[in-house]
Amino acid sequence: MRIASLLPAATEIAAAVGLADDLVAVTFECDHPAGIRERCAVVVDSPLPPGLDPAGIDAAVRERVAAGLPMYALDADALARLDPELILTQDLCRVCALPAGSVDDALATIGCAADVVSIDPCTVDDVLAAIAEVGRRGGAGARAEALVAALRERLDAVERAVAGRVRPRVLVLEWTDPPFLAGHWVPELVRRAGGEPVGGADAGRSVTGDWGELAALAPDVVVVAPCGYGLADARAQAAAVRDRFPGVPLVAMDSASYVVRAGPRLVDGIEALAWALHPGAVPAPPPGRIAHL
Repeated sequence: MRIASLLPAATEIAAAVGLADDLVAVTFECDHPAGIRERCAVVVDSPLPPGLDPAGIDAAVRERVAAGLPMYALDADALARLDPELILTQDLCRVCALPAGSVDDALATIGCAADVVSIDPCTVDDVLAAIAEVGRRGGAGARAEALVAALRERLDAVERAVAGRVRPRVLVLEWTDPPFLAGHWVPELVRRAGGEPVGGADAGRSVTGDWGELAALAPDVVVVAPCGYGLADARAQAAAVRDRFPGVPLVAMDSASYVVRAGPRLVDGIEALAWALHPGAVPAPPPGRIAHL
């Protein structure tokens, strides 16, 4: 089967269930598994100029949204040449990836009859269901079900490890300039890791906040997990957060891999966060995922 993934999380899911060799198209953001962009055609790019800081990215995104301009550019001609049988996309966030509606319009234009699967989870269980669905639609149902079962076992192990412990109040910042409170499944990640999320909305949109209002939430821990960034950038952006929360422990996290992508590595993120919130409760994660600051 020829599969086009127009969402980094979907690329990770396809690879995790054994469909990596079936992928023929991915996005410019697809970086897991390693080398996937080199093996596939890149059919989705970003119109944003490179090198912008967080404030510059936020301003550029707001400007394009206000003007009704798309946040992603789809190479419909390249997609037509590849003639995929299955396309993986999303409708959850128009800022984070190409929406399914744009894909449907492109397919109608190029005359492609591919099966389109939209991955739009709001909870961890939704993510696990999406993994199973991608596996079924791609002909790897048994492997996907086995993966989901293994992920559930790991989630159960974390739940047992943090049970009965004092749950710190945790504020997760998905952006730092301006500050954004993480929504969707992120508050659930905190809860599953043994914390009590403050400020974010379960299964809701990420929203901007005022620094004074955020400080008034009195978090015990602030997690800096800027959307789309790895651990090194999270560390760097945390410098702007420290003065806003004097005396409050800060944690930097690789958000791109373990927080904002709705794929199997969310479970890695929960394990890493549990380690940060409850030292000694679970094994230490590999380097590069999370760090106390």
